Amino acid sequence: MFRSAPRRAAAAAGLLVTLGLSAACSSGRTESAAGDQVATVDGKISITYLQKQGDQEYFIGEAAGAKAKAAELGIDLKVVNLGNDANKTVSEVQSAIAQKTNGVIIVVPDPAVGPQVVATAKGGRVALLTSDDQICTTGPDPAACGKSDLVPRIGFSGAQMGEEVGKRAAAEFTKAGWTASDTRVVAAWKQDVTVCGDRVAAAQKAFEAAVPGVKSIDVATDNTPTGAQDKMAATVTANAGVKNWVIWGCNDENVMGGVTALANAGVSSDHVVGVGLGAYLACKEWQSDKPSGMKAALFINGKDVGALAVQTMYDKLKNGKDFPVEAFAPTTMVDQGSWKGAGLTCD
Repeated sequence: MFRSAPRRAAAAAGLLVTLGLSAACSSGRTESAAGDQVATVDGKISITYLQKQGDQEYFIGEAAGAKAKAAELGIDLKVVNLGNDANKTVSEVQSAIAQKTNGVIIVVPDPAVGPQVVATAKGGRVALLTSDDQICTTGPDPAACGKSDLVPRIGFSGAQMGEEVGKRAAAEFTKAGWTASDTRVVAAWKQDVTVCGDRVAAAQKAFEAAVPGVKSIDVATDNTPTGAQDKMAATVTANAGVKNWVIWGCNDENVMGGVTALANAGVSSDHVVGVGLGAYLACKEWQSDKPSGMKAALFINGKDVGALAVQTMYDKLKNGKDFPVEAFAPTTMVDQGSWKGAGLTCD
């Protein structure tokens, strides 16, 4: 997915970086994400990229972007799929250190392992950077963590993404001529992932600002299509009198699972407004002219994040450049009529 060179170039030009963290020390060693001293590397750099759900479309794209940037910079890069295994997370960090990696970039399956990951990286004296999801140095919940204790992150702005999703959902609701009384909003996400919570909260706020009074239902999922479909099926059964449905979530998987569950329950696409986040599953719905409950999706390019994460780690290890507190990549809202023109490719 996301193989448009013009799109990548435009996205790279629009990357927004919020600089922060510590300055270089007089010894020539720089302060790492984990708070330890990490020396710059004179020879070839080795980086390990640990990803949750590495077989998910977004993360496949992220790995491709990371590999392309690593090849460009002459970096030895190893990408590891952690799946959803929190226990594997720490053991793979330990393995990377044993293999003499210089830096670890990580997307954790569970933020609760954050402090252990940080301690392991610090003990191994390797630089640590997160992509997509945040982790905290001092506790299991990044949402309860002080900003100075968050590990630097490369990804997208959850609040900005959620706001765009909520605005588009409100516009689709208004366009359909629905009323609040016969409509329900479903927000589906893995509820222990901080960035997911940021996205759905911002979507809800933006939607309510434009369309007040619609009751909402929070649905806890595992962020997979099948998991979301199962939970949404139960939600539909428990709310049999609802005529119209608005669905958003942490990613395309949640929304696609919800749209599928509604279709299986016999709900016409005319009575469903799904607004995805990612667009990599939404575009598959739009490859035919068949009407879909997936009305729009926010296009986020994992390749941009993977490439930026590798570049950021390289700059740290080679040149001693401080990590940014966060670096954000741009997004674009697309639908069945505009996704191809936005540069989104769909495998």
